[in-house]
Amino acid sequence: MTGKKTIRIGGASGYWGESAMATRQLLAGGGLDYIVFDYLAEITMSIMARARDKDPDAGYATDFVYSVLKPNLRDIARQGVKIISNAGGVNPTSCGTAVRAMIKEQGLDLKVAIITGDDLIDRKDAIATTPPRELYSDSEFPDNEKIVSINAYLGAFPIANALDRGADIVITGRSVDSAVTLGACIHEFGWRADDWDKLASGSLAGHILECGPQATGGNFTDWEAAGDIANIGYPIAEISNDGAFTVAKPENTGGIVNVGTVSEQLVYEIGDPQAYMLPDVVCDFSDVTIAQDGDNRVRVSPAKGAPAPDSYKTSLTYHDGYRAGMLLGFTGVDADRKARAFADAAFERSRDILRQFNAADYSETSIEVIGVESQYGDFSKIASAREVVLKIAAKHDDAMGAGLLLKEIAGMGLATPPGLSGFSFGRPKPTPVVRLFSYLTAKQDVSITVELEAETTNFNDKQGIAFNSDQIVRPKPPAAPSQDDLIDTALINLAWGRSGDKGDKANIGVIARDAAYLPFIWAALSEEAVAKRFAHFIKGGADTSKVQRFFLPGSNAINFLIDTVLGGGGVASLRSDPQGKAYAQILLDHPIPIPRSMTQKP
Repeated sequence: MTGKKTIRIGGASGYWGESAMATRQLLAGGGLDYIVFDYLAEITMSIMARARDKDPDAGYATDFVYSVLKPNLRDIARQGVKIISNAGGVNPTSCGTAVRAMIKEQGLDLKVAIITGDDLIDRKDAIATTPPRELYSDSEFPDNEKIVSINAYLGAFPIANALDRGADIVITGRSVDSAVTLGACIHEFGWRADDWDKLASGSLAGHILECGPQATGGNFTDWEAAGDIANIGYPIAEISNDGAFTVAKPENTGGIVNVGTVSEQLVYEIGDPQAYMLPDVVCDFSDVTIAQDGDNRVRVSPAKGAPAPDSYKTSLTYHDGYRAGMLLGFTGVDADRKARAFADAAFERSRDILRQFNAADYSETSIEVIGVESQYGDFSKIASAREVVLKIAAKHDDAMGAGLLLKEIAGMGLATPPGLSGFSFGRPKPTPVVRLFSYLTAKQDVSITVELEAETTNFNDKQGIAFNSDQIVRPKPPAAPSQDDLIDTALINLAWGRSGDKGDKANIGVIARDAAYLPFIWAALSEEAVAKRFAHFIKGGADTSKVQRFFLPGSNAINFLIDTVLGGGGVASLRSDPQGKAYAQILLDHPIPIPRSMTQKP
């Protein structure tokens, strides 16, 4: 604990592969205490695990070491900025070893801490003896031979422990995304394990930072307001001891920080906003207020928290066959009909050959014609188009079965309806389907270690208690609005929206631009209306039971969670949008009846 009243943390990375420009930009702005980096997603862990299988020294985010730290390390040391990152992936020890070698090579005096214990792959046989059920679908535990990775989501207190012991750079494996920020807060402010509201607030600050420029104009509904996105500013959180914080960005950078950008990031992928489960605290974001506090500055109030749960969410990934697909262009009159006829013929040829070899049929197929609003289902406003892109894909248990589709697509180039075109030549290859299996691991079953300068200590996390969702007190929904003299307007005129994924669930957040709009939005966006809007994606069609609606009165927001809507999600999906990133844009076209007088507001 340093006794500071406020700390400044910059968020420099939201995924493995993001531009390395952020670190230099944030350092150039100066005045930061920390820079934090989030690199990991479920699919990233499986990719890293496969890399480690080929090379025992691989399995971490090499970008962090060679593109981020190497060119900036001297400036980091000069400014005394501390670095926290989950770049360790499935091999934080190798990542830490590489960073230490680079520090020595540059003649610097920086201490590196390495946190391990999240990787449970060596225990897969033991886990399989009493196999858990999948957390969301209740499906059975996968075949042990197909498992690629198993990682528990660790929290922030091990990070704080490393900082307490003098670490300048902290490298973790799989932690929750927000932990890199919360760990700094715990260290600086001396927050305890029972400071639940403060822990929830620090986690919210981390949640705002964890996707980098998504809080500063990236993926923003009012995207043109973000201006120069080539030079977009990365977010900075100025966090106070009470948990309140201000979001800003470096001077002379592009992008924008306003109520809309920060609100969109608040609702992004949070599921139930009153039960956002983290290892250190259960967060309630429903009453959080967001207000403009100057040019490119937004003030966020503290959140509420409940005791930490007694288990870690655990992400297991496993192989489930292969997938293959291609993108093809069609131009001319009735291009969409030509594309569908081509796709039907390609599948007919492929299936004829599969039958000849007594091979199984494709387990799943997908035909999407991009250009006739296929993403909108029954709400499409385009009957036909003269220019489309055909996406054709399938899954098969065998790589050769999946590859057969690619072969037949390529072999139809002279037998196609007219107008076929393509940018690249040659055939892609089938790729493994990797599915996610989430479950809970009791905290006492995970052994965490913190290694600093060759001194390794065991870290005992607070065990927590089981969370009872029945105790949640839901906020009163908006009152029924007036029905006098109504006129339809598109939701986008009344609200901002942001969407993403939770496995095979889609999360869509909607934030009213004005509190006066909220009752009308709530009335129009019922669970039934949302189910109908996404019926073409939901497994089983317009099933209202698959849609949950949550109210966040503090930020004038509504959050929707839609189950079995992503075709398996991630690389297990054949969809053009397997993570639901465009779902908010689809919903923002929904008509909302409002009083005619509201359309005349200045």
